[in-house]
Amino acid sequence: MHSLWLLFFSVAFGFTASAIVANVYRIVQPAAGRQARNESFGERSLRSAVMIFAGPSMLFDNAIRGFRSKSWHPVTFWLASAAVLYWSLALGLLVLEVAMSL
Repeated sequence: MHSLWLLFFSVAFGFTASAIVANVYRIVQPAAGRQARNESFGERSLRSAVMIFAGPSMLFDNAIRGFRSKSWHPVTFWLASAAVLYWSLALGLLVLEVAMSL
């Protein structure tokens, strides 16, 4: 039973960390501007690193919007939800490991 609680806690912790990073990204992104411009390698690398952590929350947000507007098939929604669950688990375990080592 302890392992099951650790699994649920890891998923919740990973999704929460993802949502925090995604919201900070959404707040900072308009300040940087959304114009189509040439990005340097560093800017692309930083955006990709942020998307690794913000991805589950943003993917689930897109899946919910698509499911509500009937533009996503239900199978696609559930596959995206399963990917978000697994991605959140991986992030949660990573964040917990870092937190335990500090």
